[in-house]
Amino acid sequence: MYRTKFRFFRAKFRFLIVMLLGMGIVALLNTASPAYVPPLRQVSGPTAPFTSGCNGAPQTGTNYPDAEVEPWVAVNPSNPKNIIGVWQQDRWSNGGANGLLTGVSFDGGQTWSQTAAKFTRCSGGNASNGGDYERARDAWASFSPNGTAHQISISFAENDVPSSVLVSRSTDGGKTWSDPITLIRDADPNVLNDKESITADPLDSNYVYAVWDRLDTPDSQTTFGPTKFARSTDNGQTWEPTRTIYDPGLNAQTIGNQIVVLPNGDLVDLFTLITNEDTTGNAYIAIIRSTDKGQTWSQQPIIINTLGSIGVTDLKTQEQVRTGDILPDIAVDQRSGTLSVVWQDARFSGFQRDGIVFSKSTDGGLTWSSPVQVNRVTQTQAFTAAVDIAVDGAIGVTYYDFRNDTSDPNTLLTDYWFALSYDGGTTWRESHIAGPFDMRTAPLTDTGYFVGDYEGLTHIGALFEVMFVQANSGNTNNRTDVFSTLEYNGDVVYTANSTLPSGGSTNSGPQKFGPEPLRKK
Repeated sequence: MYRTKFRFFRAKFRFLIVMLLGMGIVALLNTASPAYVPPLRQVSGPTAPFTSGCNGAPQTGTNYPDAEVEPWVAVNPSNPKNIIGVWQQDRWSNGGANGLLTGVSFDGGQTWSQTAAKFTRCSGGNASNGGDYERARDAWASFSPNGTAHQISISFAENDVPSSVLVSRSTDGGKTWSDPITLIRDADPNVLNDKESITADPLDSNYVYAVWDRLDTPDSQTTFGPTKFARSTDNGQTWEPTRTIYDPGLNAQTIGNQIVVLPNGDLVDLFTLITNEDTTGNAYIAIIRSTDKGQTWSQQPIIINTLGSIGVTDLKTQEQVRTGDILPDIAVDQRSGTLSVVWQDARFSGFQRDGIVFSKSTDGGLTWSSPVQVNRVTQTQAFTAAVDIAVDGAIGVTYYDFRNDTSDPNTLLTDYWFALSYDGGTTWRESHIAGPFDMRTAPLTDTGYFVGDYEGLTHIGALFEVMFVQANSGNTNNRTDVFSTLEYNGDVVYTANSTLPSGGSTNSGPQKFGPEPLRKK
């Protein structure tokens, strides 16, 4: 009786939110029936916005004009109809893109226009405005409570010298962007700044946080990979000097740093910690914490669990697919403070194939639950997970998989999925977002076919805003595009798998990550 009433009121609540936001969804949200699947909206433009040769210097590698990869998405808390997405535009095979584009919507994602921060020469950067770079990668964006948008870039030359972290802000919802501010610039060929993210404090518009890893390889036997951090206390107008907040030591590194803010104001920085202390697997999902807005940080990381990814391949051809195999994602419930983390892991198949696993913390990240498997079809590879938590505590997870692939070696059919949990990750409801599309149409990088190391997922009240890339199967003139949709339900209910299957394995364990440093170019 209670469950029936609860579902009824949840349905009425979500329907009311949709009507208030004016998003044009008119179906009654009934969780007992198959999910209403909102239409996909194309976020990226129909043609490449950058001209050939806009980098201003000779380039190596293969460029894929009109190919978009690796989007992130943010919603304006002061105006939920205002959504921005950021992504790499015109991807290169050997790292980065011609620039980072921004998709802007003021009608809740119904229509989109495109703008760009001046992070590269192709997007308007030059020596006088701080954007004098040939390429950019790792697009990320966040909104302050007052509606100021912030985005961040790894901007670099074709040979990674210099390698810089730039930030830019917008006070008009993403229509225009300030000249970039440089947080760090390294001209040393042995140094690489990598995999940055930016977080506007959802409780205080004054504070904005940027975090990344900085790889220093002075010789072939030595690597340092500390977490770097910069902070703004005036809503992104100026930034404090960059500093190290965690150093894992010699021949170790972090990657995938991402900060979330708990309801009490504490900061949690999630990352993958890679060490070389043994030969049995040396990657961990970990956090550090700050109780004073990033002024100081805990120095002993809290280990959530090991990272057990073995990577993703086309089993028919043994060709690699580049995925988010070493990048976890984190979300916080702003009501309860519960933290949710997802990552790519092969433990539940006996290290035969990657799946999506989930763990949570109800005490601010001090302790974590045992991982459970989220992807419903466990006999196929699943990869590149994202997680978010809506205002009603519902947990959403997105990922790709190959369940609809065929025996044809000339295609690699891929689908995108949304899993939803109302009970803290014990049971899940799954719905289909997009596909199948042919992954072999996507840009081919040095480490495989590529649509992104991460994809975007956030929420608008009780609705989930999904932003992702899919390939335009067979269209080599326009290989990929960015799409968005809203999700709030699932078709199939199932229980998360938390026990290892019996039987043997064709792999001995997770990927080994030393001694070469890991980077996501």
